[in-house]
Amino acid sequence: MRLVFAGTPEPALPSLRAFLDSPRHEVVAVVTRPDAPAGRGRKVERSPVAALADERGIEVLTPVKASDPRFQARLRALKPDLCPVVAYGALLPESALSIPTHGWVNLHFSVLPAWRGAAPVQAAVRHGDDITGATTFRIVKALDAGPVFGVVTERVRDRDTSGDLLGRLAESGAKLLLSTVDGIADGTLRPVEQPEENISYAPKVTVDDGRLDFGTPAAALDRVARAVTPDPGAWAEFRGERLKLGPVTPVEEDGFAPGEIRVERRRVLVGTATTPVALGEVQAQGKKRMTATDWARGVRIEAGERIS
Repeated sequence: MRLVFAGTPEPALPSLRAFLDSPRHEVVAVVTRPDAPAGRGRKVERSPVAALADERGIEVLTPVKASDPRFQARLRALKPDLCPVVAYGALLPESALSIPTHGWVNLHFSVLPAWRGAAPVQAAVRHGDDITGATTFRIVKALDAGPVFGVVTERVRDRDTSGDLLGRLAESGAKLLLSTVDGIADGTLRPVEQPEENISYAPKVTVDDGRLDFGTPAAALDRVARAVTPDPGAWAEFRGERLKLGPVTPVEEDGFAPGEIRVERRRVLVGTATTPVALGEVQAQGKKRMTATDWARGVRIEAGERIS
């Protein structure tokens, strides 16, 4: 089939590569978000999907909005049979949805109808889900509500960050998306409507969502820190400045005051509402990331000092 692939970030690349390597399908163009500032230097860069398309000599479409008449005219001219979508990052109007013969088929990183929305992987980690997965479905006007073609599941491991989990789902999801498109091409696959119960939503994660509250239990604090790693990252305040934090590890020892820092030879502990947590990597403002013990030695923690 003639495909126009829509996607933007790194997790979309396994799926795009799967289609580029498939003898059954032809990727005639990709749709991705416009070039944007990235990294510490805020240099304007191509999206990972655009960069891969450039390497392969494939046309790249970067509409600011998918409702742009010029974009839709070009899409019609390309005559796609189907548009696979992985983390494109923009809404698709009905006028665009109707252009491909077989519609737009999305790979979503949850087992729908659980965790519809922008951040399903972060939500699964934050809420302590044991099992999550990926789903392929036909895009409709309502958010992530279209009929389902297929599902794969994945166990959420005890120390998974969102980045770890998303990396695995991107690979297994790419195989699912390819097999879904193969089934649609063969005429052997029919979608099934999603159930109306057990619907949950995962809104976009903000920087504020990464702020750690040491007045909560250690288990909850651990999940929050892993959920926002690598983006947007966990943080707290120390001596009035923001302190970036990597994942923390609950420690089965007697608790002490929430936020209180205790420095040991090989670890740095912080009190919570229950047992302490051990800090992992730490990054103070204007500094490089370092181990918590190196940070603590450098700032010379005083007895009773707290992270807020």
